[in-house]
Amino acid sequence: MKKQKFLAVLIIGILLISCKTTKPVTDDTFHEVYNKYKKNLILDGAESYTVVRGDTLYLISQKFYNQEGFYYPIIMLASRDIVLDPDKIKPGMVLTIPNLKVNLENREAKQAIKGVMMDCANIEVCRNRQPAAVEIRKLASRL
Repeated sequence: MKKQKFLAVLIIGILLISCKTTKPVTDDTFHEVYNKYKKNLILDGAESYTVVRGDTLYLISQKFYNQEGFYYPIIMLASRDIVLDPDKIKPGMVLTIPNLKVNLENREAKQAIKGVMMDCANIEVCRNRQPAAVEIRKLASRL
């Protein structure tokens, strides 16, 4: 357990240093991530959800994915033409909610989900949101 905590702290430290030497997080940052993984996400059986006041992608993810809010990068990937940045959702946006089970049963889709989650965790580190990054990474590593 101590070894895992040490590794997590080490990885976060390395990512923080790399964030200071790279460009700031912009919409282009998210475009780059989405373009890497969009072709492998399966949208068969996806649902639509209209954002209401007070929603966050974390809360929407909790609602659709068995109380697991840190799957929100999957919703971002599926809704890439609607929402680029998790901080910029607005009431009235219609998001695509992929069927998680269908995607996790497909090797390529599962790898895409892991990849987008890890990249989004890196973005969270660059935004000084280390707790979210740690939780996203933990979830992705269990896939």
